[in-house]
Amino acid sequence: MAEASTSSAGGSVPRGRHAPPLEVRVEVQRKRLFEAAAAVFARVGYADASAEAIAREAGMSKATFYEHFSNKEECLIALFDDAAAIIMREMADNQRANRRESESYHEWIERGVRAFLGTLTQFPDASRTLLVEVVGAGPAALARRDRVFQLFAELLYDDNKAVAPHYDAPNFASLEDTYAIVGAIAALVDRQLRHGVPEDPTDLEPVIERLFFGLLGQAAELADAGE
Repeated sequence: MAEASTSSAGGSVPRGRHAPPLEVRVEVQRKRLFEAAAAVFARVGYADASAEAIAREAGMSKATFYEHFSNKEECLIALFDDAAAIIMREMADNQRANRRESESYHEWIERGVRAFLGTLTQFPDASRTLLVEVVGAGPAALARRDRVFQLFAELLYDDNKAVAPHYDAPNFASLEDTYAIVGAIAALVDRQLRHGVPEDPTDLEPVIERLFFGLLGQAAELADAGE
């Protein structure tokens, strides 16, 4: 009877004649290492994390870790890319749903902010990697973060440009406006993740909404239109 390799950081992988193809096993290993790395980075921080600790968390040998990554920086960058893809995908899905369900632009913003914070709460380790741990991981990781922030800003800008006319709402003056919002949100969420301030992440909703409406202008008129 075939045995199964198990790990606290992932599912089981059958061995022997029932073992999956090599590429499947490699993908499972990588997923387990991502989950383990996110947990270790969240628990002790990037600076104090080690390849050995990540491998141990994944239930693997250190040699297996080095089959996938040359060092912990490369691991964090790969994890960052994975986390960014998760958050971006969730945001895009939520924005599509918002377009169908929102009756006003004010409601569209509210739904978007609520969904964004919900995504961060749903994926806390990915969020911490995306916004906190990457800061200490060197120039390559910071360049990745800057690029992802730019993508977030472009998503907000393009969504506003596409949706605002349907509600007779204003457009952002420039892409820099949405980049400023992304930067401010990152700082607010970073503080919440590291220090628990505010204790409830949903308390950030009205603050982020004011960022949107403040830069869009006519905040009072938009709020009245949404009531």
